[in-house]
Amino acid sequence: MIELFYYPSPNGFKAAIMLEECELPYRVTPIDITRGEQFDPEFLAVSPNNKIPAMVDHDAPGGPLPLFESGAILMYLAERSGRFLPIDLHQRYAVIKWLFWQVGGLGPMAGQAHHFRAYAPEQVPYGIKRYTDEVNRLYGVMDRALADTGFLADEYSIADMAAWPWVTTWERQGQRIEDFPNVGRWYDAIAARPAVVRAKALGTERQADREGYRFLYGQTAGSVQAMSDHKGETHE
Repeated sequence: MIELFYYPSPNGFKAAIMLEECELPYRVTPIDITRGEQFDPEFLAVSPNNKIPAMVDHDAPGGPLPLFESGAILMYLAERSGRFLPIDLHQRYAVIKWLFWQVGGLGPMAGQAHHFRAYAPEQVPYGIKRYTDEVNRLYGVMDRALADTGFLADEYSIADMAAWPWVTTWERQGQRIEDFPNVGRWYDAIAARPAVVRAKALGTERQADREGYRFLYGQTAGSVQAMSDHKGETHE
């Protein structure tokens, strides 16, 4: 059985979509990142970066296999199921390059746009413009890539599953989906997939309250260690 450590954020949603698409049996272990559960020592043993998603394949050859980082999880599930990551060299790396594009670009930049536009304790005009503009540029990259194909790497793949959850929040990023018609068409096609509908049923991301901000922002190496130590003491 695969155990998915999950919170319904864009990165968490990627793994849920893939598990539903490839039809592997799994169970969900919720991790409420707005209440500091990502600092539990048991969770850190699986995800030392104290982020979701994380996963353990308890039936992996050679024993349970823990994984963190959404891109690594998607690649593992694709290899385990034999789906959504082609074997052909050129097709395979068409998927991988778009997956890395999302992991290294769209996700981090959209996340910064979310932060400076909605969550920063003070308005920072330069930060707002910097990340809103960069997300706009990245949407343009997607729109051009999708002009002559249905999906980022021609066939539906883990690259699309990685990028799609970050486009669901275009308004929070200061974007207009109608400015990117190819992205809009792609978005609607994926939203209608039964596996995506099932993954969405696992829950929606909540607006963090003041207590949640304490766990989500301003972390340092020392604060993470202190919270982990505290969690460990409360579990004794």
